[in-house]
Amino acid sequence: MIVLNFSHPLNEDHLQQLEQITGREISRVIEIKAHIDPQKPIVDQVVDIADRTGLSAKEWQSLPIIINPPALNIITAVLMAELHGRCGYFPAAIRLRQKEGIIPPEFEVAEVVNLQEVRERAREKRYD
Repeated sequence: MIVLNFSHPLNEDHLQQLEQITGREISRVIEIKAHIDPQKPIVDQVVDIADRTGLSAKEWQSLPIIINPPALNIITAVLMAELHGRCGYFPAAIRLRQKEGIIPPEFEVAEVVNLQEVRERAREKRYD
């Protein structure tokens, strides 16, 4: 499994938690800076962010990919649309949470959200 990290660095504990949750071995972590210039249109900037993963069209469509989304919500929204177009589905997303009672703050993997499954369930509501 490939982890595309568009956010804060993931440590060894995070990667072990991801392997445990998903039942898959992580073969590679690709770190991608997801900063944008707020004065410029966002779509082309997000396309550039996705391009910086270095993945080919075949890899987007055939490799098991999980993402750690950017912290800025609008980047994540546009990026998810871009990645859906490249993969043909919504990749799963990592949700981190702050550990309770620890100073300075530390984070752990809370869950892996299967966005494609969320989409499929939501489609059922179109026919209610």
